[in-house]
Amino acid sequence: MIADLMSPLLLGMDWMEPQWWLDHFGTEMVWLSLIILVIECGLFFPFLPGDTLLFAIGLFIAGDQVSIVPGHHSIDLVVVMALFVGAAFLGNVVGYEIGRAVGPPLYERDGRILKRKYFDQTHAFFEKHGTKALVIGRFVPVVRTFVTVVAGVTRMDRRVFLTWSFIGAVLWVLSITLLGYFLGQAFPSLGENLDKAIIVIVAVSLIPVAYEWWAHKRKSAAHS
Repeated sequence: MIADLMSPLLLGMDWMEPQWWLDHFGTEMVWLSLIILVIECGLFFPFLPGDTLLFAIGLFIAGDQVSIVPGHHSIDLVVVMALFVGAAFLGNVVGYEIGRAVGPPLYERDGRILKRKYFDQTHAFFEKHGTKALVIGRFVPVVRTFVTVVAGVTRMDRRVFLTWSFIGAVLWVLSITLLGYFLGQAFPSLGENLDKAIIVIVAVSLIPVAYEWWAHKRKSAAHS
């Protein structure tokens, strides 16, 4: 039943599920996750399981299913979070520099994956929240991918961008990974019901989207 519910949320692809990564690659999934984070945070592919991977790896570390350094699993946790922050930050920097260099042509292209509406929605989000969008946007699917490109296109000061992007990377990685880790410690059986936990994570990640939609509708109604 849960698997059936997860299928549409994960686009019906097994490789979107963290358990699939663990089953096929074991601890190597940590290194593959770094690549995924770089791509999702700056290379225009918004439909990757960033949130769920962070949560799941925290959960896997708590259950000793993933270990990359000798010693207590808390050491693994610290090392993994440092690596993930670096990957998320690197992805943002790459996206920003691409935006500065070739942003307008990407916007005009309006392709199948790089849709113009994604840029428009992200630009509106950026206009509303300013530099804080680089932090808040980390927790919003799609916006997380395009906000750095928009920052590059609009020629945001590089030092300001790097500062707020790093803060966003730290808060995003630590909050979600630690949530998975501490829930895994408090409820060891959660690792056996990962699909249920991921439904919660996906639902939570959609809250900012729902709020922005509600706020937009309310504002439109007030002006009509």
